[in-house]
Amino acid sequence: MSGLQPCEILVVDDNPGDVRLIQESLKDGRVPNRIHAARDGEEALAFLRRQAPFESAPRPDLILLDLNMPKVGGLEVLRAIKASPEWKTIPTVILTTSMGNGDIKGCYEAQANAYLVKPTDLGTFSEMLSSIQSFWLTLATLPVG
Repeated sequence: MSGLQPCEILVVDDNPGDVRLIQESLKDGRVPNRIHAARDGEEALAFLRRQAPFESAPRPDLILLDLNMPKVGGLEVLRAIKASPEWKTIPTVILTTSMGNGDIKGCYEAQANAYLVKPTDLGTFSEMLSSIQSFWLTLATLPVG
């Protein structure tokens, strides 16, 4: 990512505690970023479509997506992202508690860029988030627009 513009990260998770932990873990990283949160898949799609109340939402540079959410689930959101010519190049990392092989396989079949299981230990979860930031925002070259 460029040092000029902050990286726009969309976190889609119905657990406010996990969202807060993600925000705290990424706020002091090497790459400036802005975290945007959606509480469920329906809100995430409204954000991406720039529908009310997200009319001025930026295009995310990275999406961290939970699977098990109310209204519209993570797999459905992932499929919508990867089916869209406008969004399919946005790296989408599944960040979930599910270790089910069906979920893992389904997400990779739907073109998830990575599937990560949330650790139950806060320190380990924080380390995982640092690794996500290090790889996706420092090492990987992401598309613009």
